[in-house]
Amino acid sequence: MSDKAKAEVEPEVNDPGQFLRTYGPATVEWAASYLDRVGSLPVLTQLEPGELTARLPAAAPEQGESFDAVLRDLDEVLMPGITHWQHPRYFAYFPAATSGPAILADMLASTINSIGFLWRSAPAATELEGVVMSWVAELFGLPAGWHGHIEGGASLASLTVAIAARESTGRNLLVCSQETHSSAAKAARMLGMELRTVPCDEDGAMRVDALGPLDGAAIVIATVGTTSRGAIDPLAAIADACEAAGAWLHVDAAYAGTAMVCPELRWAFDGIERADSVLVNAHKWMLTPIDCTMLWTARGDVFRNAFSMVPEYLRTPSLEDSWSLHEYGPALGTRFRSLKLWAVLRCYGREGLQRHVRSGVEMAAEFERWVVADPDWELASLRRFGLICFRHRGDDNFNKTLLERVNASGEIFISHTVIDGRYALRLATGGLLTTSADMEQTWAVLREAAAALSS
Repeated sequence: MSDKAKAEVEPEVNDPGQFLRTYGPATVEWAASYLDRVGSLPVLTQLEPGELTARLPAAAPEQGESFDAVLRDLDEVLMPGITHWQHPRYFAYFPAATSGPAILADMLASTINSIGFLWRSAPAATELEGVVMSWVAELFGLPAGWHGHIEGGASLASLTVAIAARESTGRNLLVCSQETHSSAAKAARMLGMELRTVPCDEDGAMRVDALGPLDGAAIVIATVGTTSRGAIDPLAAIADACEAAGAWLHVDAAYAGTAMVCPELRWAFDGIERADSVLVNAHKWMLTPIDCTMLWTARGDVFRNAFSMVPEYLRTPSLEDSWSLHEYGPALGTRFRSLKLWAVLRCYGREGLQRHVRSGVEMAAEFERWVVADPDWELASLRRFGLICFRHRGDDNFNKTLLERVNASGEIFISHTVIDGRYALRLATGGLLTTSADMEQTWAVLREAAAALSS
């Protein structure tokens, strides 16, 4: 076909409606086929750093290309460099499960491309965000009336809370445990705050008896579901200490918070209703693609005082002002992130989310039983939620080599941590596509690799 003839049949790139009609079906089919076949792909990329860059042109094309070429190169060039977070045997770090309703809603949000800062700039996005945050608070058993909004990630949310706490207290000390996520230390460094870390007990939980004086503390960050091993800080006791000293209590439940949808798991969150702020990542265990960090606070007025800055071009009638999303965090413009969360809540409901969480917990519990029953293996820490830390009874070098070998196989992807000075393997369930058969295969891969190393 000549270039002229091709130009006549190609949809005009500046006609987005026609462009979507032409390429949309093939793109949706690509996405559906990817999710159908992702379990057959190597979980962890087999490329070396820089190898993908070398395969790509050094400069953008002079002339526009067909979207068919984009889809072709997605398969031929980019796919080898993708680590597949939706793979049923992806168990590293934390789950980042997406879902059909969220994928489609995210596409719609990008289509509308509503930018929320003022109410009038994005009325639906603004009000829906408040509604879905209230819905989730009720699902989790959090207090009614808390202000809730969505941030771009837990690290940004932690920074946001630290700013609000410093504004509220006039103090400059951030207190957290030795196992608190590194975002706490990063927030303290970025803000020029003093950092004090508190030792943990044998299970990785913050030792309240080692908190020390909090009279100068702006904020204490407690965690339910620490990154390393899912440890649970004693919220009620920490809340007592914070209230006595006038310190802000923030609860980081980025991973484990979704478990609050199941009443039988709420024991781990006892005292959370006394927090000044709470964050949970919907993009971890709640079937919503990144980025979607839910942040609630009992002190919305403090957030507004800390972040409100309204230049003349943003001034609106007073009735609209209290709805402005930019008044409650560092960002001015935000995406229509609530749409994908709304779609998940609508399509799964309370019962669907409970089934998903319980499935992950049950699969981790079954894996734990296999470890305990095998004399060659041992638990490295208590299992918490869907996170299990374990190790072969060989030395640290054996376990390091074992991890490298099983991950290089492409069959599974797990991560590691260090607990009480010992190297441990770390497996987190929560993928939407993961089945009991995947757990069995994972255990078989680990045992076979260990046996080969031992021989």
